[in-house]
Amino acid sequence: MSFDYINALLKKPTTRTPIWVMRQAGRYLPEYRATRQQAGDFMSLCKNPELACEVTMQPMDRFDLDAAILFSDILTIPDAMGLGLYFSEGEGPKFKRPLKTLADIEAIPSEVNNDLAYVFDAVSTIKTALGDRAPLIGFSGSPWTLATYMIEGGSSKTFAKTKAMLFNDPKMLHLLLDKLADSVIAYLDQQVLSGADSLMVFDTWGGVLSKANYLDFSLSYMQKIVNGVKAKHPNTPITLFSKNGGKHLNEIAGTGCDGVGIDWTVELGDVERQIGSQVAIQGNLDPAVMYATPEIIRAEVKKVLSQFKGDTGHIFNLGHGITPDVDPENMKVLVDAVHEFSAK
Repeated sequence: MSFDYINALLKKPTTRTPIWVMRQAGRYLPEYRATRQQAGDFMSLCKNPELACEVTMQPMDRFDLDAAILFSDILTIPDAMGLGLYFSEGEGPKFKRPLKTLADIEAIPSEVNNDLAYVFDAVSTIKTALGDRAPLIGFSGSPWTLATYMIEGGSSKTFAKTKAMLFNDPKMLHLLLDKLADSVIAYLDQQVLSGADSLMVFDTWGGVLSKANYLDFSLSYMQKIVNGVKAKHPNTPITLFSKNGGKHLNEIAGTGCDGVGIDWTVELGDVERQIGSQVAIQGNLDPAVMYATPEIIRAEVKKVLSQFKGDTGHIFNLGHGITPDVDPENMKVLVDAVHEFSAK
């Protein structure tokens, strides 16, 4: 089975630049909204392997995408640790029992795969549905990003509680991050065993840290994950994505990951010159371009593709997730333009 997406990640020849899009299964698709309504709520959708498969396949059926990504959420691990995840309309994820004390952190289990069987069932169900059409990407949140939600009790603008712990009690935070890294390794290992062809680690909030703290509290744990997963699955490619991580490219590429995801705040050409000899690069069209006319989307795709000078090693993606109010027709314009302009 030869796929352009996997080949690009391994810096092997491709027939064209492969594309997939973060949040490609999501609220911008009317068929997704219908399935989510059928499920009742977001987590019920995640926890139903058949419906998770259905929404994973919806963009694959609609667009000529080069990879499918497991439909799930980064907060499945904290949920399985018993923190009481819930979603309030318009406010995003929240936890009923955020972590406040050392005793709280010591009490959470690091072995949670038994409570995540629905994720692995979804992976194998999707893999069967995909067949030879495209590879399947499994994923997890990074330990740092998961920790921020678990300590803040939800999303945050200031990360005040997490940063207070970082400075006042770094040992306590490291204990949590270490537990989370172990959980993520076991989680990704089981995703590969269930059928995932490649893996992503999403470090959504790594960019809020200073350089020293990013290396200490975020990247060191992603390094542990790369080492832990590669020890079991040396041939499964891993991509690391730190939003606003453009300041740390050399260090990210040095982890032994196969791909580095970049957002739209850095120039693809600059990134390629910096780390392109070591790793594949994923990105990096500004998601806001998806609000533009088809002509402008095509022109912006050309710009991104022209920045990358190598023969292979580029996976086209948005610099972050597609937003809910994008016209699905614009997604088709994007995918078709990437293939048209990059065909070898």
